[in-house]
Amino acid sequence: MIFSALRDFFSLSWLKPKPSPPKPMSPLASTYAKQYRDCEIRPEKREAVQAEAERIKANEKRYRAVAANYDALPWWVVGIIHSMECGLRFDQHLHNGDPLKARTVQVPKGRPKVGKPPFTWEESAIDAIECDKLDLCRDWTPGSALENFENYNGTGYRRKGVPSPYLWSFTDQYRCGKYTADGKYDPQAVSKQVGCAALMKALGI
Repeated sequence: MIFSALRDFFSLSWLKPKPSPPKPMSPLASTYAKQYRDCEIRPEKREAVQAEAERIKANEKRYRAVAANYDALPWWVVGIIHSMECGLRFDQHLHNGDPLKARTVQVPKGRPKVGKPPFTWEESAIDAIECDKLDLCRDWTPGSALENFENYNGTGYRRKGVPSPYLWSFTDQYRCGKYTADGKYDPQAVSKQVGCAALMKALGI
């Protein structure tokens, strides 16, 4: 009985190191969280959004296999990035849609740095996540997720003070304005791609 009492004493939770408290949400993530709560998918785009969400769900097993390498990464993050960067093709790098038969040519260039092409989609996906440090993110609530997605794509729209189509396309938060090439912004161009927020809504995030 003495040994049992000692065992219980040393197993008390207060003797164990406490986990680090979560970092407070950034002001931008808080803004995006409110926008996400308020935004709606445009009625004429609902069918297209749902179709893309179903295509993501169909590949959930592969996305989960990649996400399982990390403590906090949700499978749907991998799926949404795959939609945004590759149109859900499994012969392209998750970094930017370049072909897997060689290292990436577009930014980020020369990825993956380890291994020899052709790369598997999973090899490239893991490298893309770690290259952009998504593996270090712990908060995937909607506002923080949208901030992370925007950082992954680039902050050019944020610097211009306009809604990013990468985030808000096909929702009532976006109407027009798009980078049609690196460094070339057209204020009248309209994105034809489903944005991250619309996909998150359709996936029930």
